[in-house]
Amino acid sequence: MIFVTVGTHEQQFDRLVEYIDKLKQDSTIGDEVIIQKGFCTYEPRYCKCQKLFSYSEMRRHMADARIVITHGGPSSFIAPLEMGKIPIVVPRKKEFGEHVNNHQVSFCRAVAERQKNIIVVEEMHGLQKIIEQYDSIIAGMCSEMRSNNDCFCIGFSKLVKEIL
Repeated sequence: MIFVTVGTHEQQFDRLVEYIDKLKQDSTIGDEVIIQKGFCTYEPRYCKCQKLFSYSEMRRHMADARIVITHGGPSSFIAPLEMGKIPIVVPRKKEFGEHVNNHQVSFCRAVAERQKNIIVVEEMHGLQKIIEQYDSIIAGMCSEMRSNNDCFCIGFSKLVKEIL
């Protein structure tokens, strides 16, 4: 199953929802698709969807999903990471009326560069290839969530062991 969430931001993210629905229509996506569509105006015809899910339903869908596709909101892509999953993150863009500015684009780029545990797709035409090759792409990625404190403690422990 593929779970798609666009969050609860009051601007639409029709670009993502419509693209996923088209991939399902064309049978490019064979998996069942469930979409949390928020304030999108596009109504999917080939995917199951609901405007909003409760927190527990969101967690259940993410846990059950083979692939989780999210917008660039931190809460939406951190949740699958906490479950050991590598999310595909499609940042909302101002030019499409999806957000007030492009902070999701720059934030997601920074997280991907620094943590290397999310797949950022900025151009919708690249999403199909990522979905098709998802399993091979994530094979070499680390899905662990490590805070700076965790990284420091691991490094410090190694240093102490070397000294002793």
